[in-house]
Amino acid sequence: MILAYLGVALATAIGHSQVSVADYPSIQAALDANPGKAISVPAGDYVITEKIRVRGNHSALCGPGRIIQKNTEQPIIEIENAAQVEIRDLTLMRPDGANETEKEAVVAQRCRDLFLDNLKVFNNRTKSGAILVTDSEFTRISHCVVRNYMKVSIDDRRRGTVSGYAFRCTDGTGVMVRYSTGTLIEGNQIIESTFSASKEVRDRYKLGDIVEKNPEKGPQVSQQAWDAGYTDNWRQGSAIQVTAPETSDFTRVIGNHIENAAQGIDLHCDHVIVSNNIINQAHIGMKAMHGSKNVLITGNQFARNDLWAIGLMPGAAAHPSSDGKPENADGGSIISNNIISDFGHGDAHWMWGEGRSPFKFDAGQEADDPPLTDVLVQGNLVHNSGPPRYIYDVIIATEANGPRGMHFTNNVFPPGTRGICNQPMNP
Repeated sequence: MILAYLGVALATAIGHSQVSVADYPSIQAALDANPGKAISVPAGDYVITEKIRVRGNHSALCGPGRIIQKNTEQPIIEIENAAQVEIRDLTLMRPDGANETEKEAVVAQRCRDLFLDNLKVFNNRTKSGAILVTDSEFTRISHCVVRNYMKVSIDDRRRGTVSGYAFRCTDGTGVMVRYSTGTLIEGNQIIESTFSASKEVRDRYKLGDIVEKNPEKGPQVSQQAWDAGYTDNWRQGSAIQVTAPETSDFTRVIGNHIENAAQGIDLHCDHVIVSNNIINQAHIGMKAMHGSKNVLITGNQFARNDLWAIGLMPGAAAHPSSDGKPENADGGSIISNNIISDFGHGDAHWMWGEGRSPFKFDAGQEADDPPLTDVLVQGNLVHNSGPPRYIYDVIIATEANGPRGMHFTNNVFPPGTRGICNQPMNP
């Protein structure tokens, strides 16, 4: 009741604010003239060519207006170095012919207690995040709609020794959080309606074509793909990504609805709750890697995912302790009470071979990556409405630095075409 009262009081206060952009030449002019105040954006279209800069503690920018950014070289709203800023009830979009950009709809840096609520972000197609928060504390991203965030791009993996090639792909992330702690991402809808996983989309945009190669092939690309000049891995990006594993901490991803993502939820962080989300039509429902520890994955619905529904694995950012630097390892996690339905029956089922599985627990990408360790998998259900389209429910890597301390109990796993798991589940 107290929270409900505070919400009504805040809405009433903003609704009766005397500061309206209607009284100023522009939204920016209203913000500049009223630092630290709530600015109302009445219904209507507001076309801009420069980013809207929100500065100063306690500032607020509230709808229901629609802000249309025509300049592809600018974000729509930028928030920096501020505490207790609120952006809500606005529609943020880019028009036809100007929706592919390198910029974000909302970008927030070095903020504390930032509140993004009930935003509608349409057609902001960027390799970055449609909503990007970085180097911040206690951000809340709630009840937003992000629709159509992917673009055709080049994924260049020639640096380092892992891959050694660049290829054409679709890329983009709906909500991206980096180097941040105490983040809450709840109740959002993140949907891509244009770039599907179909053969027609692949052929139209020549997706998967390798456009550059290093002299030597990296270990993370197959010889077949290297020789053919084509990779199936042409859908990149995520609906939700939280990254910077040795900095990002204490994150909650709760009650979001995700459709048609390459990766539904991509985590590179510690002490995470992933709960009550729906991830429909994704290559990977969710994964946690690069030194993600103490991840609780519970009560989610994974429908028609095609490569993995849930994956845990070390990555290149995982490392042992050395020179006084603590170990960055994956594990100490729980996967419980999730439903994985119609796995392998999504739009991307044609892309993947028999390596697909509802659960994937992998070895590290590099030889010195600490293994995934101490994972409890309990009370999960895999449900098929037809014959299984996977070889195993669970694949556990068998390499020397493969997972250790895996514990399975009280799961319902209908066997795949070869069985339940590629090795004993509780040795």
